[in-house]
Amino acid sequence: MDIERFHHVAYRCKDAKQTVQWYGQHLQMKFVLAIAENQVPSTKAPDPYMHVFLDAGQGNVLAFFELPNSPEMGRDPNTPQWVQHIALKVGSVQALEQAKARLQAAGIEVLGPVNHTLFKSIYFFDPNGHRLELAADIGTPEMYRKLDAVKWEMLEEWSQTRRAPEHAAWMHQTEFAADPH
Repeated sequence: MDIERFHHVAYRCKDAKQTVQWYGQHLQMKFVLAIAENQVPSTKAPDPYMHVFLDAGQGNVLAFFELPNSPEMGRDPNTPQWVQHIALKVGSVQALEQAKARLQAAGIEVLGPVNHTLFKSIYFFDPNGHRLELAADIGTPEMYRKLDAVKWEMLEEWSQTRRAPEHAAWMHQTEFAADPH
């Protein structure tokens, strides 16, 4: 099987109109489709919803469901807030810094840029409480080659010990963790 791309990734939202407007204003995502039903097509449950679709670039679509008859949305209290997030790639560190400035000017609290050695990221929340990450790649081909060479060993060691393997400790050394960009 050849996966071509994400058809769409769907999350829940509190207010479909507010969500579409927010993503358009702050991330320049185009509103591409809305589907509304009073019955869920897959389960036939009588549960009205609004399903909105936003262009996330390169044919990828970010979608949201507003579910007015369901209990208020929450999050998994056993999963740290930083774990579940939507990460979107931007073209450069300059674009990342410009996005941060625009978001902050709009009153949105932004964390970062955080240097992850292979990429730099900023983090913020949408009006639904979903954590978003914008990331700009800064890794070199050599860095990716080194990580590719140890990925299976790292995974195996992790599965045995549930402790971070040291195969890629070089990523946290001063020469790599420094801010070269």
